[in-house]
Amino acid sequence: MTFQLRHAHGVANGTRNVFSDIPQSLLAQSFGVKTKRLTTHRPASQIAFQNARINSMRHLRTELPPWDEIDVEGPDTEKRETLLTLAKMTNNAYTEPGAKNWYDLGPDWNSSYPFGWEPDSDGFRGHIFVSTDNSTVIISVKGTSAGWIVGGGGPTVRKDKLNDNLLFSCCCARVGPTWTPVCDCYSGGGNKCDQDCVEKSLTQESLFYPIGTNLYNNVTYMYPDANIWIIGHSLGGSLASLLGVTFGVPVVTFEAPGEKLAAKRLHLPSPPSTQHITHVYHTADPFPMGTCNGVTSPCAIAGYAMETRCHLGKVRKYDTVTKLGWAVDIRTHGIAVIVERLLAEDWEPPVNGTGGREVPEFSEEEDCVDCYNWEYGHFKNASFNFAGSGTCGGPL
Repeated sequence: MTFQLRHAHGVANGTRNVFSDIPQSLLAQSFGVKTKRLTTHRPASQIAFQNARINSMRHLRTELPPWDEIDVEGPDTEKRETLLTLAKMTNNAYTEPGAKNWYDLGPDWNSSYPFGWEPDSDGFRGHIFVSTDNSTVIISVKGTSAGWIVGGGGPTVRKDKLNDNLLFSCCCARVGPTWTPVCDCYSGGGNKCDQDCVEKSLTQESLFYPIGTNLYNNVTYMYPDANIWIIGHSLGGSLASLLGVTFGVPVVTFEAPGEKLAAKRLHLPSPPSTQHITHVYHTADPFPMGTCNGVTSPCAIAGYAMETRCHLGKVRKYDTVTKLGWAVDIRTHGIAVIVERLLAEDWEPPVNGTGGREVPEFSEEEDCVDCYNWEYGHFKNASFNFAGSGTCGGPL
C-alpha cells in the first residue's frame, strides 16, 4: 500500500484539534508499506463504549459494550521494512519537514513547509498519511520532546511531561517526599493513593487521551470510508495504543512505556482481543522495560516518574542486551536509534541461505504487575485537586 503525507495535526487553545494541509506542490513521493489481513474487535458504537466507561467510573459496575469482529488490512509487522518505514514516520512527527533530523522517505519528501513549532504550540501533535487511493489513513502521534533524552526539546515539553507523569506513574508522580506531585491523590500512610482521584486526574479535557479521541473523530469525518491505523513512539505510542483499544484499529508503537494501567484507570472496556496492537521495543531501553524508576534513576532526576511496564496487545521484543551486548541506557530510547541501529538489518540473518527472521517473534508479557507496592482505595472525602501547573522534581 502506498502513502503520502497529507496533513499535520496539532492543538489550539488547549483542546481544539487543528490541521494543516500539505500543499499539492509539496506532497511527497508515494512510498510503500507491506500489509496483511488482521482481526480487530471494535465497539459496535462509541455511545455504547462511552456508556460502559461512565458506568464503570461512576458505579464501579463492569459492563462490556457489544463488539464487532472485523477483518481489516493492517501493517505487516513480520516485515522489517514495514517497521522501518513506520518508525521513520513516527520520527518525523517530532520535527518539521526539511529539518536536519527529518528522514527522507522519498526523493521529493523533504520540504520547507512549517509545522507546529510556534511558541504556543501544544503537546499533542503529529502527521497524517493517506494512501493514494484514500482507502487507509495513518495517524502518527508525537512522543515526548525531551532534550535530556534525544536532544532538542521544544515548546511541547511541559505538556508532554505532565502527561507522562500522569499516565505512567503509580500515584501522580509522587516518587519521594521531596517531589511535588501533579495531582493531589497521595493519601499518606506509606504508599496509599486515592483511586477515584487518580482516575479523575486522567480525564481532563486538556490531557492527551481526550484530545486523541477528538482527533480520531475528526480524521474519520475527513475520511469517512477509510481504514485507520495509528502509530507513535514513546508517549505517542502509548497514546496510540489507548486509542487503538477505544476504536478497534491497528496500532504499531515503538519504545512505548507501559500503558495497561492507564487503560484501566481510564476505564476503557476491554475487547475480546487486543491482538491488533503491536508494541516494538528493545531490552536496553529502560522506558518500556519499566526500569527507569526510583529516586536515583535518570528519569527521576529529570523529574519524570516512569514507573509502569505492562503493555496491551502483542510485543515484538528485541533482546539487544543479551544478543547484541547493548548496555541499558536511556539514550537508546530515541527513535533515531530504532531507525538507524535496531531496524537497520534483519534480526536473525539466514545461515547458509536458510532460516533467519526479519523481526523477533511475538512474545507475551506474562504475570506483569504494575505498582505492586502501592495500596489503592477510597481515602479522600474531598474532591481532588488537579495540579496541572505544579512541579515534579523541577519545573514542568
